[in-house]
Amino acid sequence: MTVLTTPYLILIAGLLACCGMCLYRIGRGPTAPDRMVAIDILGTVVVGFVAIVTAATDMKYLLNVAIVWAVVSFVGTLALARYLAGRASHE
Repeated sequence: MTVLTTPYLILIAGLLACCGMCLYRIGRGPTAPDRMVAIDILGTVVVGFVAIVTAATDMKYLLNVAIVWAVVSFVGTLALARYLAGRASHE
């Protein structure tokens, strides 16, 4: 078991603040693209959390989780952007 040191706790606090701001934008975003960007940033923040846990615990296999999460988040963002672009062109 690894005890988190002060730098890790500061990074985690910063990422939690980012999560809060992203969740606010997802809930209050005036447009769908605003919400889409917030969801994409939230995926990036999750990758940051996994990277911090990997550095703190030295569990190198978690880097694979971070890479897969980043790819899935990117593909999801592309799919949503394509859907929104198609919907905007038909209006």
